[in-house]
Amino acid sequence: MSLTSVRSPIKPALPLTHSLTQPKMTRNDDHVVSNGPMKAIIVGAGMRGRVYSNYALQYPELIKVVAVADPSRFRRRTMAKTHGIQEDMMFERWEDTMTLGKVADAVIIGLQDALHAAAVAAFSRRGYHILCEKPMATTVADCVAMTRDVNSEPMKGKVFAIGHVMRYSPYNEAIRKVIDSGALGDIVDVQHTEPVGNQHFAHSFVRGSWGNEKQSTFALMSKCCHDLDIVSFYMSGRTPTRVHSFGSLFLFDQARKPKQAGTATRCFDCQYESQCTWSAKKIYLEKPDGDLDHWMVSAVVDAEVMDIETVADALRTSQYGQCVYEAGNDVVDHQTVTLEYEGGATASIVMSAFSEAECQRSTRIAGTKGELIGDMESFTVFDFLTREKTVYKPQALDDSHGGGDAGLSRAFFEAVAKGDQTVLGVTSQDVLHSHLIVFAAEQSRKTGSTVDFRDFKQQALQEP
Repeated sequence: MSLTSVRSPIKPALPLTHSLTQPKMTRNDDHVVSNGPMKAIIVGAGMRGRVYSNYALQYPELIKVVAVADPSRFRRRTMAKTHGIQEDMMFERWEDTMTLGKVADAVIIGLQDALHAAAVAAFSRRGYHILCEKPMATTVADCVAMTRDVNSEPMKGKVFAIGHVMRYSPYNEAIRKVIDSGALGDIVDVQHTEPVGNQHFAHSFVRGSWGNEKQSTFALMSKCCHDLDIVSFYMSGRTPTRVHSFGSLFLFDQARKPKQAGTATRCFDCQYESQCTWSAKKIYLEKPDGDLDHWMVSAVVDAEVMDIETVADALRTSQYGQCVYEAGNDVVDHQTVTLEYEGGATASIVMSAFSEAECQRSTRIAGTKGELIGDMESFTVFDFLTREKTVYKPQALDDSHGGGDAGLSRAFFEAVAKGDQTVLGVTSQDVLHSHLIVFAAEQSRKTGSTVDFRDFKQQALQEP
């Protein structure tokens, strides 16, 4: 057996300046655009809004952020300072941007999940190119309605993208190229694992904004809709025939609270805190090297000055200082989804809170001619005939989602400049399809039954 190390056949994405020319825009009564850089609005200036808008910092001659909306004064001002946004273009509510008429070419929507549908509907009516963070929406009806909105007359010739960033990483592009080459033969099975990370899960899905289904959505949708989407990407968009899922809220429940914790509801008041894996003090105050710039810590303190005292004070009163067994979350902390395709091919996805690794996904793809095993940084292809292994090490664009965040930003703005949805490699119908798989999986988990996906999709598309 031999081991061959090679570079991925996928070249790093070229910067925008290599592939785009300055967009030539026009002006009419409802469309105020310029002949200079394309203009963008950011609604939702949290982490995702910042990530997608970073491309404007890298290529200011091509993209200019001209307005921002966010409930947080600190986040608004931070975004404004970063991009040179004028005071009268800063808004507390995203709806207030509608009073301006159309002042930009594109909008980046980084709002909370339940707000996506209304925002996309509003910006669709104005004919904006739209990049919306995943998921599309939190109900089947809203996802179907959003698909109609982005295909309405005002959106003719416009681009719609969803934050399924994993499709756009050099790593996954390289995997897809190997699959398309036939090196693996026919795909028989895909096994995909998403280890959320124990601290990440406690932060986001127990104490944080995604811990309660009514206030946000179910965990598989909020955390793993792009994992089910990447399986569709590997399976070349094939439609599942049957979907089955198991999962539960195993640990983060009042009944599992250690007796030593007594009646304490906050970590700062708990005698058991020093022995608790999920202590807020450990997660936010005991970062290696005092890393107060860590993304989880920055969510706790909405202020320009960050120090131990400020974070500690916030933990004494905010949701992030709550006992994880008293936080009132109701979303699952582990889930498995199994898909069956026509012809007998299968796929499975495992999501778990209980891991050291934080979102370092792993994938095993079994084909009739070979096997692929990857970890988001590199992957190995084993040829059954020659018994040889080839190692692929794609060059990531950045450290986030293996370069997927930068890859999606680049693809979106290139598609906008060209007015060409095909640059993204997906249609709104493709996006809806992958979301419906997630909804079908959750229906299976809740009912304990196997869902016929073709029937489920047909019924969904009949939503009014």
